[in-house]
Amino acid sequence: MLNSFKLGLCQLPVVDDKGENLKIAAAAVRSAAADGCHMVVLPEMFNCPYGNKYFPLYAEEFPHGETLQLLSTLALEQSVYLVGGSIPERDEDRLYNSCFIFGPGGNLLARHRKIHLFDIDIPEGISFKESDTLTPGHTISMFDTPFCRVGVAICYDIRFPELIRTMAIKGINLLVLPAAFNMTTGPAHWQLTMRARSLDNQIYVAAVSPARDEAAEYVAYGHSLVTDPWGTVLVEAVGEPCILTAHIDLNYLAGIRRQLPLLKHRRENIY
Repeated sequence: MLNSFKLGLCQLPVVDDKGENLKIAAAAVRSAAADGCHMVVLPEMFNCPYGNKYFPLYAEEFPHGETLQLLSTLALEQSVYLVGGSIPERDEDRLYNSCFIFGPGGNLLARHRKIHLFDIDIPEGISFKESDTLTPGHTISMFDTPFCRVGVAICYDIRFPELIRTMAIKGINLLVLPAAFNMTTGPAHWQLTMRARSLDNQIYVAAVSPARDEAAEYVAYGHSLVTDPWGTVLVEAVGEPCILTAHIDLNYLAGIRRQLPLLKHRRENIY
């Protein structure tokens, strides 16, 4: 296992044109790879405006969808691990919010279907119901690299500590989270939640949002970031499109776990 690697987070604008969104994503992946990133992460719903009326129109079937073919090609072309944010996935008569992960050979390593659907109603804040169009996934998703084991979750999944703890117990060192918190939940909980999951599980968390578009029907918070096993924010964007990079230091992670062995101190006979 290698001791460190460079991670690229692509905070991208999303418009009502799939072709344009794919051009933007391809350029960002190539730029991150040119900057030496070994792994590149795209945002939630990066090929599609976030909204129930868009999901059926932009949905693709594996493996022949336009977006999926592009992701495989980019991973192979740039020789990177590519975490393909998420897209609406069609499987027969069901739609999922799905993340496809491709290896440097262009091969599919994992697919995560969002487990916890975003059904909320905050007075004077935001109301949204993903379950009006989407079906929840039922599988915990991880993939292995020469660096470490990586867990994958999507947005609202991060609010369920049991899911992330299960992945930590199964050996992940990094969680990648394509996510689109909004202007109500983002300022209140975005950084706090990522830091908490990192701290509790002594892992790195990389959360990647679309860029903020105040004219959109659903306004993403932005603020893509990476938090480390001590709960420190290593890098954080604001609202504009950008590519963030961070070094994932596995020796540092191992040192934190030696000094403060939380996972070893769990009392499974009690809880």
